[in-house]
Amino acid sequence: MREQHVVDTSSPQDAQHWLQQHHSDGINLSIRELLYYQSKTSLLDLTPRKTIQAKLAGTYLAKTKGRGMEFDEARHYQPGDDIRAIDWRVTARTGKTHTKLYREEKERPIFILTDLSASMHFGTRFLFKSVQAAHLTALIAWSARKRGDRIGGLLYNQDQHLEYKPLTRQKAVMSLMSGLMQLHQPHQNKPQQLSFSDACARLRRLARPGSLIFLISDFSQLNDTAKQHLHRLGRHCELVAYPISDPFEHALPSVKVPQLVSVTDGSEQRTLLLGEKQAAEQYFQTHQQQTDAMIRLLKQCRCQVLPVSCALPLELQLGTKA
Repeated sequence: MREQHVVDTSSPQDAQHWLQQHHSDGINLSIRELLYYQSKTSLLDLTPRKTIQAKLAGTYLAKTKGRGMEFDEARHYQPGDDIRAIDWRVTARTGKTHTKLYREEKERPIFILTDLSASMHFGTRFLFKSVQAAHLTALIAWSARKRGDRIGGLLYNQDQHLEYKPLTRQKAVMSLMSGLMQLHQPHQNKPQQLSFSDACARLRRLARPGSLIFLISDFSQLNDTAKQHLHRLGRHCELVAYPISDPFEHALPSVKVPQLVSVTDGSEQRTLLLGEKQAAEQYFQTHQQQTDAMIRLLKQCRCQVLPVSCALPLELQLGTKA
């Protein structure tokens, strides 16, 4: 077995090598880096955690019994049973009429909500949050296609959104990839016209009961309105939230000599003091409280919460390489 090299993204050489190998610069988005995840579907397990409620036939077994593709059991014939379902072998063996029961198959649509708004165009190491969000979207889409799920999505940035109704063909995945490329535009000091709560409201109209919904965002706009939408979605759908964050959003970089640095999000500028213990501790505590509050709120909406860093490849966070 060939030994795998562990990527140390704190090393500029290691990070640059990974990016070159995967046709990425960490800031912009290319179709080749999204196609890469077609071979990494083993990183995700899309097995349903809830009972499937969709009405159409598909690839998941429901708890109800009916005329599906999967044999469940044979039982004594009852008046009203379809005579076409009589199990003649069991009937001949036992001398009593038996009928076949099947476990009904139902289809589960998958929706991916991906946030590509201004706050996602940030990163201090390895990848922008928006690029990691696109990578994760691609991985989920390719994994769903491999399992035969119908794939839909809602992508948005600060001033536009794209909706995709669930489809099963590879064309559905490629349409999603094209949308990621289209909306992944650097923030140009444009006013925020679309918010996370707007996207959640649109998602409520798209998603049907029984859907598996992936939410990929930094959740910086997670407010009470968004919470209400997610809470209602969580009543009938399975929600998985992937909060994307950068190490800088959790702790200040350590330096040997105290120094003032200026940071900007493209619209606002702040000055931070590095190398001062009290300032670093206060920064950490403040951001830890914000993170804890965000996770707590998502869990109140019945979300499974799986944090992802943009400072590491997905392979090092979601599982073992395929």
